[in-house]
Amino acid sequence: MSSDTTNSTAPETPATEQQETSFAETALKLGGKSADEARRTGAIDSADDQVEKLFQPQYQTANSPAHRAVWDRGIPVELFESNPLETPPEIRKVMDDSLEVVRGFRNSKTITDEKGKIRDEVLKALGEAGYWGLLVDKKYGGSGTPFRSFAPFLTQMAMIDPTLAGLASVHGCIGAVDPVSTFGNEEQKQRYLPKLASGERLSAFALTEPCAGSDLTALKTTARLDGDSYVLNGEKLFITNVVPGRTIGVVCLIDDVPAVLVVDLPDEENDQFQLRKYGLWALKHTYNQGIIFNNFRVPKENLLVPGKGNGLTIAYHGLNLGRISLCANAAGTMRLMMASMIPWVHFRETYGEPIAKRELVQRRLGKLAGMIVASDALVAWCSTLIDEGYRGEMECIIAKIFGSESQKEAAIELFMKTHGGRSFLHGHMFGDNVHEYLAPCIYEGEGEMLGMAFFKSLVKKHGTQFFEPIGKALHAAGIKKPNPLNPAHAWALKGVIAPYASWMMKEYMGGKPKPKFPQMPDNLKAHAQFAADHLQDMPLQISGTMRKHQLKLADRQCRMSYLSQNVQNLMTMLATALYAAKHENETVRAAADIACRDLKRKVLLTAPSDRYFRRVSEVGGMVAEGNFPGVDVPPDEIMMRYDK
Repeated sequence: MSSDTTNSTAPETPATEQQETSFAETALKLGGKSADEARRTGAIDSADDQVEKLFQPQYQTANSPAHRAVWDRGIPVELFESNPLETPPEIRKVMDDSLEVVRGFRNSKTITDEKGKIRDEVLKALGEAGYWGLLVDKKYGGSGTPFRSFAPFLTQMAMIDPTLAGLASVHGCIGAVDPVSTFGNEEQKQRYLPKLASGERLSAFALTEPCAGSDLTALKTTARLDGDSYVLNGEKLFITNVVPGRTIGVVCLIDDVPAVLVVDLPDEENDQFQLRKYGLWALKHTYNQGIIFNNFRVPKENLLVPGKGNGLTIAYHGLNLGRISLCANAAGTMRLMMASMIPWVHFRETYGEPIAKRELVQRRLGKLAGMIVASDALVAWCSTLIDEGYRGEMECIIAKIFGSESQKEAAIELFMKTHGGRSFLHGHMFGDNVHEYLAPCIYEGEGEMLGMAFFKSLVKKHGTQFFEPIGKALHAAGIKKPNPLNPAHAWALKGVIAPYASWMMKEYMGGKPKPKFPQMPDNLKAHAQFAADHLQDMPLQISGTMRKHQLKLADRQCRMSYLSQNVQNLMTMLATALYAAKHENETVRAAADIACRDLKRKVLLTAPSDRYFRRVSEVGGMVAEGNFPGVDVPPDEIMMRYDK
């Protein structure tokens, strides 16, 4: 998707947009927050609104499957189903060639150099295979790959090398490819995309700063127009895939408005451009560095100008693709863990029996299989929505949080504990990569912070429709703690409370239609029904929380996070059950059953039953016998073998 753009020398915001006050800013002001905090939060909310306007109304967040599943009367089941796509042969060839390139380097143990970083030869060979151009339109030398093909391919690549899978996402989703493809004018596309597609110029995106992480309103990097170029000053931090010679998108302030400049970094550091180097436990096979700009000149024609919004609009647009990619990478990485665990549990014996027969170990394998299938399901579902034209913001947040948290739990609770002390040996997959397993909980937005962003998107329309008018009426009347039994309070609310009262009456009294599920195994259908029923119960819970805390809701972060996670778990259940129902493989279906049971217990806060333990152990036994599909990778070496 591309937006209408025009050549310009400075970002512009229409006057009508400048005068609008976002829902978040209004709520915070009414809640007594400082003008500065309200303004800053409002700027983020406004940027999000501008991203919404890039999409047709039927594909915006208020009409998304996640939003409708809660607020509509009835679940749009068909929108939670993933629709597989047969990858075109020419794209499949690029993918197969890319996989073969990396397998060759892996088998010869030459993927990384003496510093432990991905070799330039690997990056170049992947460029020749077409890897870096998968998400670039054919018109500009790429493959124009549908995301339904790209995302599961990343899972395949992650099973060979997770770092290279991650770099495809950095380059194509959150690097320069998506910003130029979506917001660039034709001249910018012609100038940049062919080189980005060939891999001649690999890319990154520079957003984070020493004082600006989740609070992007704290940006301090500036660009000042001087003749035919912008003069860039400031520092960026934690930028993945940045070395001299890269092409990066830089978020900066131009006349105090966020903007994005496409910057070609020079081949060597100089007085105007330096890299800040630091020790980082994660991302050890690629470069993650800071950037310091000191009067660095960028041609004025390198400014990206969105048709609506500003630089934050551009920054937010590519994040959803990156979040799906992260979940896809996690699905591949957890398969690597499984491939390592299976031979070990057959080799290792306790009291004369291989631990593959032990219930605790079987539970770990069964649970791991469930996490993998659920991650696959979320990747397939979100990719389908993206290809169909949905923004997918809420759905992609679900995928990111589930994938990253599952990988973390799998690494610590399942993988490490099964391998025991050997996990910490130099050369063991866990010990050598533990920070790689944990870091995705922070990439693309820290999980709980994203959970609150999910909640904000979920309640925004409801809050604007019902609570904002009530809040304004209370503020105008000087009422801080409304009491419906107080006649003065009732009088102040007389004109604004009726619509909300009518909505509540319908929720309490009106029945809701039964969801229409496709043909499904009974156990998966029961999970889908549970998820649907509880999602349709959420409006009263969520609205009740909003009513209870009113203008102080912004300070109730723990409550928002809890409700958000419950909704996410229910939607993951629904997508997983529908996904697995289409699979013929019995182990996949059984693993999905385990994933849904685990999610259900989280929602209900109940203890596992003996029946659950029997079932998860049974699934773990199936996995131990090699019945889980897609784990076709050579197992890592069993370290410190011993004679039996």
